[in-house]
Amino acid sequence: MPKQLLQRKSVEALTDVQHGLKQTLTAKDLTILGIGAVIGAGIFVLTGIAAAKYAGPAIVVSFILAGIACGLAAMCYSELASMIPVSGSAYSYAYATMGELMAWIIGWDLVLEYALASSTVAIGWAGYLTSFLDALGLHLPSYLTTAYLANPEAGFVNLPAMAIILLLTGLLVLGIRQSAIFNFIMVLIKSAVIVVFIVAGAGHVDSPNWSNFAPFGFGGVLTGAGVIFFAYIGFDAVSTAAQEAINPQRDVPIGIIGSLAVCTLLYILVAGVLTGIVSYTELNVPAPIALAVDHVGMGWLSPIIKIAAIAGLTSVMLVLLMGQSRIFFSMAKDQLLPPLFAQVHPKFQTPHLSTILVGVAVSLLAGFMPIEKLGELVSIGTLFAFVLVCGGVWILRNSHPEMERHFKCPAVPYVPIAGILVCLSLMAGLPIDTWIRLFVWLVIGFLIYFGYGVKHSQLRSS
Repeated sequence: MPKQLLQRKSVEALTDVQHGLKQTLTAKDLTILGIGAVIGAGIFVLTGIAAAKYAGPAIVVSFILAGIACGLAAMCYSELASMIPVSGSAYSYAYATMGELMAWIIGWDLVLEYALASSTVAIGWAGYLTSFLDALGLHLPSYLTTAYLANPEAGFVNLPAMAIILLLTGLLVLGIRQSAIFNFIMVLIKSAVIVVFIVAGAGHVDSPNWSNFAPFGFGGVLTGAGVIFFAYIGFDAVSTAAQEAINPQRDVPIGIIGSLAVCTLLYILVAGVLTGIVSYTELNVPAPIALAVDHVGMGWLSPIIKIAAIAGLTSVMLVLLMGQSRIFFSMAKDQLLPPLFAQVHPKFQTPHLSTILVGVAVSLLAGFMPIEKLGELVSIGTLFAFVLVCGGVWILRNSHPEMERHFKCPAVPYVPIAGILVCLSLMAGLPIDTWIRLFVWLVIGFLIYFGYGVKHSQLRSS
């Protein structure tokens, strides 16, 4: 048994598998997929809070620093994705570099990033939808928009949150091409509104608002970078679509780095305009962009921003649900999970059972659980994945130097080491409760692995 736990799956074995998934995605599709996963509540909420509490107008610098930190991980992801173009993302990369047990740990850990994040975003989406409908004079009863555990006196089920997850699940079952088209429309809407805000708001910038540029010092800028780092979460989901890309070795790195670059640029511009329109001291509100447009008499833009937020969160849920089902698909292919997770629909060529099971579970979480408090778990799960991916690049450079790399991470081992140190430092700053919850989650994962995975593992049978 100990030997099996450390046994690696060869890169050749990972890539030489008949997966049955339909290959239709281009570099443009993958880039838009990444933008769809990244730009969500972060740009509409976190920017104002981080500016008001930590960085002031220097939140622009915080976004640059966080973008660089994510860029380190993105370059490592890109190299591994070009070498191992499979849908398992960090799970498959860990299998090739660190062995089966570590692969299971990171695969189980990714459930936190994708499934839990999908549930949390669905709750946020329901809140934006309810607010938008209220503005139109359409009022949904609180017992249908609030989970019982979130408010036992007024709530029962968050029906909008459940409904959107189930609708997106159905779309993902129908096909990756249809899902990509829908994601493109959502990304187009939210990107257009963000650009309108940047262009229209630039004419209302009051430069004295920038005069006290870093009121909390450089320490505040660094803290702000740690807070808004999580607005970047999602670009790694591009790698889960590798087996559905036409030319994954070339296009997945383009999708990962391209989406991160676009999102970083938009974040910096929004942060600059936002803190130029309104004093940073007024931005500690749930909807800072809406506050800013009202402040300068552009109230007509406020409902449009809500529409953009709804569209933005919709695309985030879509990509995260897709990513989670593909992780389970890869784990089932390796027989660490039951084979039903690896079944592919004969007509739609999608992992339909995995998608449906993930969708139902996420919808139940979104409908009945007050999981906003578990948001830090999403962050720690993501950072843990980043650490292993950065380490994986370093390991494969030594163990497989002869392998063709369509994209090479520069300055190895310095870039991977820097990525590991940055992610570990951000993990260290998370509350102790988050570490305890992560430990409990991993214990549950170990029970499943040693109860099922070890006995059925493809490596053991071979």
